[in-house]
Amino acid sequence: MSVRKEMVIRIVWWLCLVVGALCEGIPVPNNNAVLTSKDQMPLDENGKLATNLFVYPEKCAAQVELAIPAVESHTLYAVAGDLEQSFFGHLEDKDNCHVACVRVGLDQKVMTSPLPHLFSEAFPNDNSADGTKTVKDFFWHTCRKVEFGFVNYNENPVQMSWVDPTTGERNVQNELEYGEKHTKFITTFIGHTFVFSDTKTGEDVSSYTIQFDGIFPIGESGNYTGADKDWRRIIERTANSEWRRHGVIKRSFSALGFKKGRLPDDVWGSIGAYYYNNRNHRSKEEWSSKGAFVNWFDVDVYFIQIPWDLKRVWQDRLKLLVEEWTGVELENTDIYGMRQYEKGARLLTHVDRESTHAASLIINVEQMGVETAWPVEVHDHANRLHEVVMEPGDIVYYESAKCLHGRNRPLASGSYINLFTHYRPKGDPQWFLKENPPGTPEPLLDVGDCRLVGQFDQFSQGAVQCDNPAIGPHLSPTMFTATSGESLFQWWESVGPLEHDHDEEDESDDEEEEAAHEDDSDDEEEEPGHGGDL
Repeated sequence: MSVRKEMVIRIVWWLCLVVGALCEGIPVPNNNAVLTSKDQMPLDENGKLATNLFVYPEKCAAQVELAIPAVESHTLYAVAGDLEQSFFGHLEDKDNCHVACVRVGLDQKVMTSPLPHLFSEAFPNDNSADGTKTVKDFFWHTCRKVEFGFVNYNENPVQMSWVDPTTGERNVQNELEYGEKHTKFITTFIGHTFVFSDTKTGEDVSSYTIQFDGIFPIGESGNYTGADKDWRRIIERTANSEWRRHGVIKRSFSALGFKKGRLPDDVWGSIGAYYYNNRNHRSKEEWSSKGAFVNWFDVDVYFIQIPWDLKRVWQDRLKLLVEEWTGVELENTDIYGMRQYEKGARLLTHVDRESTHAASLIINVEQMGVETAWPVEVHDHANRLHEVVMEPGDIVYYESAKCLHGRNRPLASGSYINLFTHYRPKGDPQWFLKENPPGTPEPLLDVGDCRLVGQFDQFSQGAVQCDNPAIGPHLSPTMFTATSGESLFQWWESVGPLEHDHDEEDESDDEEEEAAHEDDSDDEEEEPGHGGDL
């Protein structure tokens, strides 16, 4: 079709919309290709969506494309056939039109499942002014609008300025002090640019153009060594304290205290895309005043903050899953992460805050270079240890104030990224002091005799079988049952790195030292005891 003919068609369609006339018989103006398969979607080298999309059924193309002309922030696509069904088939009102925002960074497998708020309300396919307004409002107030945070690690405070895209003029917005607690989240639009200048020198130190919801660190986060503390003694004291704390909780919600599950595609896609888009925007988690639960004093632990509104969307969506598991109406209390563990990371056995962390989720967001499983350790209501292997997109429901949990085995390689969300019974901050209400599942305490039938490194594979199969496939091959805080400390010591793991990295000409290292290596081949407590 010639450019002149296309322009005439657009003018006629525009007049139809203005006067409310019927456009039957007039060809539909075509801004973009019509897609029928996921394989036609624009992907990057990692199979992730390479740009933000604005998607709509082919039958609605005329009204949508006249309401939203070509814009730099999004690519507009009409969809048809199986692809239209994948995007819009779950909606009840199929006779009318809908549009969807599809965020950059989504994995191809889940890109047709945006979160519910990223679908517009239905509007009639009649080229009416109301329909046009619905499309425009949705595009500008939902698709283009994002929430973004900035955290300052420049040695001096920085001045944050928005750059006017038409004039290039800088408009001062905020001054950012140093550190995580001074992070500033704002509502802004895709395509907006911000510049950061040192308040003492006046020099520009960084700039950033918004493309998605996210976080951006200005400068490099500092080092936190903790080298002046006796961490072994602190950890022993902490293990005893956590053992006492877990015994205070009266109420339970499930037979075992935990369950493994899987995220629905919509929330999994959103969480995965957020990490993918912000994976290079991590900062060191500020642990220096938070204790010994993560071994930040041995290995750097990284953190990717999440905007407040997006956290609420995720937490509300995930609450439905946790309510189904507990059978109790819940309220949001906290959502934390994303935390990125690195090689050598350990998480000490602990329980969470009593008043706020009744029922929780661990979400495995991503793993990179993880060659050996790094199981999450959860103790059931009889204090038996379960070691649960997770893959990206997996979740573990757990009673986090009652059931001891951790990851005492060091992460052998790579990076491991998690998100945590927490709930409590609605309107009941003293839930933990109350007895179980009628209908609560009885805790699974006696499961009869248990036997090791697999290997010591077979986690989540039923390596231990008990007379009562309700115990599930995750019992630790060590068959460890905690009996005290001291037993938790002994477990931490027994699965930790041996001294030779550090020494082998240093070259030495001392033959006796080399022989000692060889002896240690032989000792490492021995499996931990599996007949009782450690």
